[in-house]
Amino acid sequence: MRSSIGQRAMAISQNLPLPAGSVVGVVAILLLHRVRPVPLPGPGALTRVAGAALLATGCALNVWALVERRRRTSGEFQLEQPESLVTTGPYAVNRHPMYVGWWLIHLGAGVLRGSAWVAATVPVAVLIEHFAGSVVEERELRRRFGDEFSRYSERVPRYVGRPGRRRAQPGFRPTGEVDDAGPAVVRSPLRDGVA
Repeated sequence: MRSSIGQRAMAISQNLPLPAGSVVGVVAILLLHRVRPVPLPGPGALTRVAGAALLATGCALNVWALVERRRRTSGEFQLEQPESLVTTGPYAVNRHPMYVGWWLIHLGAGVLRGSAWVAATVPVAVLIEHFAGSVVEERELRRRFGDEFSRYSERVPRYVGRPGRRRAQPGFRPTGEVDDAGPAVVRSPLRDGVA
């Protein structure tokens, strides 16, 4: 009994998306605010409400992304080893909803605490997780899923933006034809009804 609980706890912990930059950033906010408080300007009640809303939104986004990933898994769920490219749910809005969720959690924790240190820790976490996380992960996804990932990345922004039409380079057509007509518009089959 004890062994199975330990094994289950280990399996759950291996599938929790805990990006180091955000985890360290939240701990840093709490410690720095305790040692050298730098309060956020404005009414405390307003910052607590805003912080709680950001925190809740980040948690909800992470849960939604995990549920969607699990839903698209037929066997044993392994966060770092996707069976297929997930492009539904929050992944239809941005390619890295779990990172965005953690950044909102990080920002929310700092704002909820009323600590201006959040203005220093969030950008550092975002840079670390962009270069050591998203960029590396996308390289692997491109290797594993090839053209499917390329089409997905053309259609869906990495973090923030409007999914769908994305502008290509001037003079470049998605078919490979080059002309002088200016920027091409990449059409989204879902939004534009193009097959």
